[in-house]
Amino acid sequence: MFWADSFHFESIFISVIFIIVFGTFAFVMINGITQWAKNNAAPVLTVPAKIVTKRTNTRGGSGNSAAHTTYYVTFEVQNGDRIELQLNGRKYGQLADGDFGLLTFQGTRFQIFERHKKESSE
Repeated sequence: MFWADSFHFESIFISVIFIIVFGTFAFVMINGITQWAKNNAAPVLTVPAKIVTKRTNTRGGSGNSAAHTTYYVTFEVQNGDRIELQLNGRKYGQLADGDFGLLTFQGTRFQIFERHKKESSE
């Protein structure tokens, strides 16, 4: 009788784990598709902006696993609102805190930042 109860518990446990894993996968996929659709529906905006700060988020890299770094830049537009956008590493490396220029983005999708050269005060 104990063996039957153990088998029943194991099958329920495996089912619950499967539902959790599948549910998490479905949630992530739906969130990604929803954000992609919102970005596509959003207008492409070009606004004057200043780079306030840059940050990175690194995951993995312990032992023999590979590390993955995600790059973010926070822009401040003329009305004082701040927008944090994800960039690739190459574009991230070309920007510096305090840069002024024209930011072009669509929803949460970074497109380009055209830096304005500072005029000399001499």
